[in-house]
Amino acid sequence: MIQISSPKNPLIKEVKGLFRKKERWLNNLFIMEGIKLIEEAINNDVAIKNIFYTDKLISTKDGQVFLKNIEHMTNLIYVPENVFKDISDTDNSQGVLATGSFNVANVDNLVDTSNQFIMFLDGIQDPGNMGTIIRSADAFDIDGIIIGEGCVDPYNPKVVRATMGSIFRIPLYFMNDNINVVTSLKSNDFKIYATSLEGSIPNYEISYDNKFVIVIGNESNGVSDNIIQLSDALIKIPMMGEAESLNAGVAASIIMYEGMKQRSKKS
Repeated sequence: MIQISSPKNPLIKEVKGLFRKKERWLNNLFIMEGIKLIEEAINNDVAIKNIFYTDKLISTKDGQVFLKNIEHMTNLIYVPENVFKDISDTDNSQGVLATGSFNVANVDNLVDTSNQFIMFLDGIQDPGNMGTIIRSADAFDIDGIIIGEGCVDPYNPKVVRATMGSIFRIPLYFMNDNINVVTSLKSNDFKIYATSLEGSIPNYEISYDNKFVIVIGNESNGVSDNIIQLSDALIKIPMMGEAESLNAGVAASIIMYEGMKQRSKKS
């Protein structure tokens, strides 16, 4: 076990830098905070670089059990509470935080596989929505998520927490050119279904089979017009109440559930 007492220590500075997207991607590292999230990371073979903890962790029974389970690890770092506060952004921290490497899925795995159910996120900017979509994708057995232009970084600490560990199990594909990606998917026999409030088909009337992509648009502006024009169908979620729309995370979850339901009947 290592002990660090100075907030100016290079390892502490490294963690603080990981709150910025540029630093995360430059170092291929992200932050995981809390017992459950770190346990999920370890169980899913995430390459853990360091685990930082304080006396607060061992003040609870769960924390003591967790520390006992990881005490064999050589990258444990004890820090005092004042230093930990500099690297934590949660209000009720459990006193433990880890850094680890992330993996970017290979796009070749998309086009070379049949019966793929893929989510395409077009400008999703809210960390809560991104986290909900990733968590729901894990729950409903989605094959992967394309992170398109203008999206919040899934490895933002707020997003990672919101996924509750699902981010370690869902392949994420990062794309910088939405149109080229959609065009490529169409040429590889994917059907493109974009969500839209206008001129659209109820989501349960679509046949979710073979290879298809569901496009979820920006919270304010919806799916980009150029993607709408390339879509095979525009879909919506019928609503009987008075709300005009659902947030992106809820809408995506409902559509994913319908896709899962149809696929399970055909398997």
